[in-house]
Amino acid sequence: MTRPIARVLTLLEILQGGGTRTVAELAERLGVDERTVRRYVEHLLDLDIPVRSVRGRYGGYRLAPGYRMPPLMLTGEEALAVLLGLVAGRRAGMVTTSAVAAESASAKIRRVLPETLGRRLDALLAVADFTAPARPAHFSEAETLLAVAEAARDRRPVALSYVAGHGRASERVVHPYGIVAHSGRWYLTGFDSAGGEVRTFRVDRITAVEPHSGTFEVPDGFDPAERVLTAMAEAPYEHEVSVRIRATPEEVRAVFPPSVATSTEISVESGFSWLRAGIRARRLDWIPPRLALLDRPFVIERPEALRELVRSFAGRLADHAGNQPES
Repeated sequence: MTRPIARVLTLLEILQGGGTRTVAELAERLGVDERTVRRYVEHLLDLDIPVRSVRGRYGGYRLAPGYRMPPLMLTGEEALAVLLGLVAGRRAGMVTTSAVAAESASAKIRRVLPETLGRRLDALLAVADFTAPARPAHFSEAETLLAVAEAARDRRPVALSYVAGHGRASERVVHPYGIVAHSGRWYLTGFDSAGGEVRTFRVDRITAVEPHSGTFEVPDGFDPAERVLTAMAEAPYEHEVSVRIRATPEEVRAVFPPSVATSTEISVESGFSWLRAGIRARRLDWIPPRLALLDRPFVIERPEALRELVRSFAGRLADHAGNQPES
């Protein structure tokens, strides 16, 4: 259901269209009764918006002549935050309003932006992929993000200054294939001249971006989001886990998403696939509950420490199941 504040703002937008609007017309357009319309008008008056009451047969409400809402002023980072919040939320299924409402809101914000900033945001929206966010995204790297998005759209190489996770700074030329938002961070994925291979870079670790000469072509079928998730799953960690699981790929992905595990089909038995899940983990204690949640036959190939943790976890579950309620 639309919240009252949204209807109050809709009322203001209707009145800004000019002319006198009858109470009956406003009630119909807002989907409320006439008494509620009058209450919404009182809200606008409390905000010092000059709504005038017109008496008589054709009376109703109108705005005072010459009144205009102040222009919407947004910095580049603010505009980026608002637009990407709308787009990412809609694509991830987190915005419960209609698609038309989300598109309308995006278009209104887009119209009031300076032309140059608008074009840069259009470039980002054209190349960005969104995975389901786990926490609010950071927008402090807005200028860098917009710069690499333009390069990805135009297929222009960029020279990057980059600081890796261990603190080592480097200079490299990158062919930006795509931009991906995942778990509150932005990632650039593309061909790295320094290593001669496709790599993934955290945008917040890019300290400088400069356009480079030339153009490039993105490999056919390249999926930036899939590449970023795979790179995360293959990143080096303390523990290398290998588990064979008798389940469908969909069942495994529901518990071990691509960002934490790779899965490979190794055999089919009685219509069921045996998959090998490869997991790189800093800790092992979170894996036994996930295997229990999956509730499918599995074989731990390595490490032996995981086998002991699963036995311990299963023992605790059995102990809890044996507890009797107090009489």
